[in-house]
Amino acid sequence: MQLRKTLLVGLVASVLLAGCSSEQDTIVMSPLPEVTSQFTPETVWDKSVGDGVGKYYSHLSPAWEGSSVYAADRNGLVKALDTDSGVEIWSVNLAEKTGFLSADIPAMLSGGLTVSGEHVYVGTERGTLIALNANDGEIAWTANAGGEVLSRPEVSDGLVLVHTGNGLLQAFDTASGEQRWSLNLDTPSLSVRGESAPAVAMGAAFVGGDNGRVSAVMLGQGQIIWQQRISQTTGTTEISRLNDVDMTPVVADGRVYAIAYNGNLVAMDMRSGQILWKRDFGSVNELVLDGESLYVVDQDDNVYGLRAADGVTMWSQDKLLHRNLSAPEIFNGYLVVGDGEGYLHWLDTSNGQFVAQNKLNSSGILSRPSIAGDKLMVQARDGRLYLLRR
Repeated sequence: MQLRKTLLVGLVASVLLAGCSSEQDTIVMSPLPEVTSQFTPETVWDKSVGDGVGKYYSHLSPAWEGSSVYAADRNGLVKALDTDSGVEIWSVNLAEKTGFLSADIPAMLSGGLTVSGEHVYVGTERGTLIALNANDGEIAWTANAGGEVLSRPEVSDGLVLVHTGNGLLQAFDTASGEQRWSLNLDTPSLSVRGESAPAVAMGAAFVGGDNGRVSAVMLGQGQIIWQQRISQTTGTTEISRLNDVDMTPVVADGRVYAIAYNGNLVAMDMRSGQILWKRDFGSVNELVLDGESLYVVDQDDNVYGLRAADGVTMWSQDKLLHRNLSAPEIFNGYLVVGDGEGYLHWLDTSNGQFVAQNKLNSSGILSRPSIAGDKLMVQARDGRLYLLRR
């Protein structure tokens, strides 16, 4: 019952958001910016990994460790590929392997892959956490998470942490899959589809919630250290009152950075949760912290470079409005974002100006680009995986 309720909440939110956009004539995708590229990114290799996520709002994303890249599609296909050549190392179909499914029923993988030690971890919308052996793809164990696992699993101190669609933050033993603890972080009746993956530092997990709060939780016991609200429910419509914190908090130098949908971007003291500064930005995208600079893609697809010390805007880029941008990534000193038409945009981190642009895939890019050693890893909606280098 709880799982079905979560599915319904996500569906209602998606429909409302889509309806809201369609009724506003002012929300129009910006035309593709004209860019004179200073360099042409090279595609080292590209490979198909099943059917991708299709039209679903899913941030299923690949993972990398050493000589292997791991990627999956929503239906349940998981592949390990050689980082340098793209040659397949192993492939497994979890729709066939998990027992309660069949080859004709999708496994509904979601949230992204995480590789740590001997295992590759992935969650499903069916409420299952799966650990695969990294060397051959065989299932090491499965566990019932009690709700949709919409966020990427986080591994630390012998624990796998997952945040489910019904508000549970849970910890499982990395070796056996045994549940160590479970904490209910509360979920409102209507929320943006997606959940914050936890960030781990100094023996604590920091995670955002659909209630507009960021929580610090003791890693060993699952007890709350502090909670801080970074978004207040305001506005006259249900959409305007959504205040989820769906991104993974960024933890560095004793601070926790987080942003809420229809809320604020804040910097908090890591030990107390006290707000050090805040800005009126809203987003569900991940933040990027690089040295003294913080980079943000807001809910309208404006891109900002901010000073991490106090949140002061250094530059802004408004030429990508409503192009359905991915979360940004820093690669080779450039800020890289994907868009809904399948383009990668490369920005100068010092001023936000475009330095390069290349089209990868017409199905679009939803998941955040990520780093694989000296390469940039991008998976398109249709499942095509690209490894690029400067």
